[in-house]
Amino acid sequence: MKRTSASRPQDPEDFYADHEEYSRQVLSDADFPVYAVDRAEQGGGAHRADPAREAADTPPNELPSTGAVAGGEATGGEVAGDSDALAEYELQNGRLGWVEVRSGDWTSVEGPYVTVRTYRPGAERGAALPDLEDVVEDERDRVYEQLDIDEGDGPGSVRALREWITVEGEPRAVQIHEDCRSGEGAEPSRPVWAGRLRVDGITVTVTGRGVPPGGIELKKIQDFERYILGRTDLMRKLAAQQAHRAALEERELPPVVGLEAHRAVVEHAVREAVSIEAQVRARRTPRLPRRSRGAAGAVRWEAAVRQQMRLASETREEAGESVTAMVNHLTRLAQNTDWAAATPEGTAAMEEVIRYTAFASEVPSLPAQRAWERYWSGGAPRAASAAEEAWLTAWEQWRVERTQH
Repeated sequence: MKRTSASRPQDPEDFYADHEEYSRQVLSDADFPVYAVDRAEQGGGAHRADPAREAADTPPNELPSTGAVAGGEATGGEVAGDSDALAEYELQNGRLGWVEVRSGDWTSVEGPYVTVRTYRPGAERGAALPDLEDVVEDERDRVYEQLDIDEGDGPGSVRALREWITVEGEPRAVQIHEDCRSGEGAEPSRPVWAGRLRVDGITVTVTGRGVPPGGIELKKIQDFERYILGRTDLMRKLAAQQAHRAALEERELPPVVGLEAHRAVVEHAVREAVSIEAQVRARRTPRLPRRSRGAAGAVRWEAAVRQQMRLASETREEAGESVTAMVNHLTRLAQNTDWAAATPEGTAAMEEVIRYTAFASEVPSLPAQRAWERYWSGGAPRAASAAEEAWLTAWEQWRVERTQH
């Protein structure tokens, strides 16, 4: 759903209106049924910020009635974050490939909250559908990004279940992947589950938290308007959250000593690069640990940039470029050799790269440092290949000379 921005700054409300109109145009071309949670009997409509009626009387594990409430202020029995909202869609060669809508309380880690993604018929033949384990991880990513709650990485207590989801009044069997885990120092979280079912030749993936599969009924969406308006309200609420966060460059950070900030950003980057490489080899969806994303990773990077500015007497822009080159140097080295990560030689190489970055020191690996600078500066593909070979050869020579001494 990426759009090309105008050349001049756009008023936020114009931006939202533009997105709404674009979504209407795309969804009007949908030539397959799109499913969502059925809450029509409890109320609904296409009214922005319409309070959820009688939410206090809603039985546990049921989605409360809603219009297009998304992050409005709660009054009376209203569920503050309750919404029906368009989440995402994908265009494939100009045609709508899938549509995802979300319903429930997006502000609560307890839910109830349900995501429904409907694929164009035959979509699974064009590309493999994501594993249900990855679908669960996507939902935990959403909670981390929107609520800043880390529910932990990797599978927790996993169960495979056979359940039933009602579609247009007809119960349908569905295989469920359920994952229950907790974040660091937190109480065990409610299970998050994902299931995939076929409805008249159409593939539908459903994800839920705080509501069992048997408590869900799906229906075909007849009018997308409330989902489009719900998306706008959700975007507005998330933008307001972001506006309350101080710009990172203006924040006071804990003091660092010497090269600690450089080491921290490099060590995390190398571990992540090795982890991603292992996931790709295992044919898993590459996914960084959540603690390495968002604010934590940004703070780590900012600390290294500030220390580089101090130690190397560089401007912010120059320091950012230096830290970028340093991190890429060591992650590429870890990806191209079997010794640059978690070995004494790897630690020694890291220290020399850091010292060269911060102080332009005459380190023993100076030929490799200069070879990296030539490689990093780019050039024609053939020249880049030769530069990469020269860089790796220089590091190998460093290793040989190091062992001889």
